[in-house]
Amino acid sequence: TEDPRSKLVLLKYWNGNYTNYMEGRTRFHKQNFSLEILNTSRQDRQLYEYIVSQGSEEKVWQIQLEVYEPVSSLSIQTLGWALVNGSCTVTLNCTAERGDNVSYSWGSRDAGTVGLCSGHHGVLNLSYPLHNASVACVCTASNPVSRQVLAFNSSQCSYER
Repeated sequence: TEDPRSKLVLLKYWNGNYTNYMEGRTRFHKQNFSLEILNTSRQDRQLYEYIVSQGSEEKVWQIQLEVYEPVSSLSIQTLGWALVNGSCTVTLNCTAERGDNVSYSWGSRDAGTVGLCSGHHGVLNLSYPLHNASVACVCTASNPVSRQVLAFNSSQCSYER
């Protein structure tokens, strides 16, 4: 025989009264029948069921809870640079210290460098003519719960920048 499935019951509601089996960990809001998980952590990321029983009929909704760590502060490293045919070529890497499901994009705040700073990954291969006094590219790192932005400004073609 197979092992029966067991479920942890968080709350039971019956005839206007309820019992919260996870007091201190969850809070039930009777006015809208919502259940709040307090101090949410990654361990709460799982499938939950909401069951309504009336007589011999039972309705079951399944809710997948996702929990994300916010994107932390960003850093931009210069992976390499080269001076080729009057243009500066720089490879930049934008990374977040922490965060779940982080996606990266590059863009520009300056209309003159819009095409130069386009990218959809953490790494940006930037190439610009040396006569540009300054190139400012912006890295954006985001996930469903947060967003961080950091600018890279280059005024000359050198490893230190």
